[in-house]
Amino acid sequence: MQKFVLDNEDAQVAFGRALAAAMSFRGHVWLEGELGAGKTTLARGVMRALGITGAVKSPTYTLVEPYEVGAQQVYHFDLYRLADPEELEFIGARDWLDSEALCLIEWPSQGGDRLPTPDLRIRLALAGEGRHAEAEALSPHGEQALTQLPSLLARLRHSSEGGS
Repeated sequence: MQKFVLDNEDAQVAFGRALAAAMSFRGHVWLEGELGAGKTTLARGVMRALGITGAVKSPTYTLVEPYEVGAQQVYHFDLYRLADPEELEFIGARDWLDSEALCLIEWPSQGGDRLPTPDLRIRLALAGEGRHAEAEALSPHGEQALTQLPSLLARLRHSSEGGS
């Protein structure tokens, strides 16, 4: 497990950008934390890194928002309003979750045993104006991504400060 301090919204977006690079367009990432912890902000950072420039909103009512980047697929799930994990079957989530896509899943606890084990679990917590993030790898792909995450984040922070 690794811990990250994200001082503000820009740092959360940068963390999302680093996460996108580390995950290489595939795998399952669980985003956990209380309301307002920054799960959707982190997802926005992932989408920006992948070249998605439109609005990135939490799919609270639709449960999933698909994105297409070239031949790659990204699925952003928000299971907050899921009444029963079985609803995932009704919306066809199995096809998305079983694909080679990158799946970002907010409120995974609502999915019960209908969700695959994540590659990475990220727990966000409020910390003043910023957030704390704990990232835990739960697969070999997740371990590889978690190993790369600190250096990718440092590189992004360095470049945003005008470094080369």
